[in-house]
Amino acid sequence: MPAATGYVQVGTTAPDRATADRIASAAVSERLAACAHVDGPVQSTYRWQGAVEAASEWSCRLKTTVERLPALVARIRELHPYDVPEIVALDIAAGDPAYLRWIQESVAT
Repeated sequence: MPAATGYVQVGTTAPDRATADRIASAAVSERLAACAHVDGPVQSTYRWQGAVEAASEWSCRLKTTVERLPALVARIRELHPYDVPEIVALDIAAGDPAYLRWIQESVAT
């Protein structure tokens, strides 16, 4: 279902800062995202292959349009070392019109 505004925030986690920075840089330089925020480390607890695991990870949040989302997801998958990376897109329900316009202009091909 498309976002109410046509914009989404995409979240992923990475095993280290270098990977998160590589994803952020590629996404922005390739016009797949207008911007990316890298935070961390964060402590993640998750179930993997039947066991509860814990790891330090880095979080990356990217802003893009619904139209650019499939290409962004594909690029994250290409750059990500995990077998099943977290890639979650959340609708941006509302936002400052100038900011949303900036996202649109930033990812325009």
